[in-house]
Amino acid sequence: MTARHDWAELPLVPGTVERATSLALTSAKEVDTATGVLEYVAWYAERAPDSPALTEGGRTLGYRALLLRVAAIRAVLLDEGVGAGEVVACVGPRSAETPAVFLALESVGASYLPIDLDWPQERVRDVLERSRAALLLDYAALTGTPAGPARAAAEAARVKAVPLPAGPAAADVPPRNTSDRSDETRYTIFTSGTTGRPKGATVEHRGMLNHLWAKVVDLSLGPDDVVAFTAPLVFDISIWQMLCPLLVGAHVVVLDDTVMRFPRRLVKAIDGHRVTVVELVPTVVGWLVDETLRRDPAPLRDLRWLMSTGEELHPAVAERAMTALPRATLVNAYGPTECSDDVTHHVVTRADLERIRLPVGSPVINTALYLLVEGNGSWRSAEPGEPGELFVGGTGVGLGYLNDSENTARAFFRDPFDPGSPTGRLYRTGDLARFDEGVVHYLGRGDRQVKVAGVRMELDEIEAVLGRHPAVTQCAVTVSGDGERSQLVAHYSLRVPVASEELQLAVRAAVPPAMAPRRWREWEALPLTPNGKVDHRSLRAAVSEEETR
Repeated sequence: MTARHDWAELPLVPGTVERATSLALTSAKEVDTATGVLEYVAWYAERAPDSPALTEGGRTLGYRALLLRVAAIRAVLLDEGVGAGEVVACVGPRSAETPAVFLALESVGASYLPIDLDWPQERVRDVLERSRAALLLDYAALTGTPAGPARAAAEAARVKAVPLPAGPAAADVPPRNTSDRSDETRYTIFTSGTTGRPKGATVEHRGMLNHLWAKVVDLSLGPDDVVAFTAPLVFDISIWQMLCPLLVGAHVVVLDDTVMRFPRRLVKAIDGHRVTVVELVPTVVGWLVDETLRRDPAPLRDLRWLMSTGEELHPAVAERAMTALPRATLVNAYGPTECSDDVTHHVVTRADLERIRLPVGSPVINTALYLLVEGNGSWRSAEPGEPGELFVGGTGVGLGYLNDSENTARAFFRDPFDPGSPTGRLYRTGDLARFDEGVVHYLGRGDRQVKVAGVRMELDEIEAVLGRHPAVTQCAVTVSGDGERSQLVAHYSLRVPVASEELQLAVRAAVPPAMAPRRWREWEALPLTPNGKVDHRSLRAAVSEEETR
């Protein structure tokens, strides 16, 4: 496990602590980050046992039934000798079993590590070995989904694979645990691995609970809400989607992959279950909006909040969403997995639509954001209006990367700005940003800064301009070639036919000549990662393949 002390020191220019602290964006609110989610489930199970907690397809579990299912899974874990602090890898589809498995692990103090059913065997083996998992808990068979590669990987890694049996439910509920769980390791999410070897970002109980309460506070969640559980389990937003509603006695509705792949089914499911809160990546937001605009009368009248996260939300998509769903509030969210998920929320306004890029918002509760500029190996505070690299402090900062001290030391530091920080840690996001009137303006990834024809530029900035065109549904910019032969390639898909010359003119009117892509490629749909983000590696590979023909 990642060490909880002796964090790397961030080299600072003299006077930086005082200046960066004075310009930091912070938010503070006292919330309970010590109590387990299961305690809240037990509370509602006593007072409203039949109130719906989870729905999957035609099956609904009340709070009492959920509690009993957790107890049954807990019994399996205890029979296998799982104890506090151990990592348990879990494989299965997004289902009603998923939060029950998570809560059972919480009840014994163990840590949850989701394994994607689509991961190849070698990747699963690598994750199992690097995480030093105590066992692989297999609940895929309960839904008739094979988990062959994961089980084969477990055998190769000498990790015991334990199938989770179906009911009957346990005869009694788990014993209450009222101890302070703040310091417990709660879960690890391995990055998608689109570049390089994936890293396991590990989150404490306190950080997870702080994020759950941030969603409750900012979305005004209550027992009448119905939250859609839409995210792949190896995407960090899956954690809040399946757990946050349980804090307030609300209802989680599982939308499986057969629903998420088809906009018509997605709209029908959200409507049919009277979902009030849904969070999606921008690509799926666009699909949802397009399908909604085709319907008469307009659906999704129960939807209160539409959240976008995971990638940059372009103003053109936001404008269509606000037009198609006038009753819903659109929120642009931002945050790294390493900091317990979203660290900012922003309610999109009509005035924002005039910008080239939408703000990502203000810090969520108990979060501190700092903007620093590096020079000659040391960091100084960014001055008002000056771009810099975003650093995160506060309750949500995670424990680093699981059993990976080298990568942890590159991104996690002792917090020099807040002596009272509950974690004592600071996370370097690698993202560029600017602060303006208490709001964070995201400027792109630092590692997406490239040099083409001798000019240094941000690929995200070019994508933001292209994404503003009303005909563009998806877009991305990659670099082809090396050195003097390198050139920008624009990839895009369209809502309605439009000549590439029109797109080129729109981009050239907004960026310097060197930042205008030389090559343009139209796609029916851009390739996506399993998390629904644009797969830049596949785009680059497609261009390389064309060049070798």
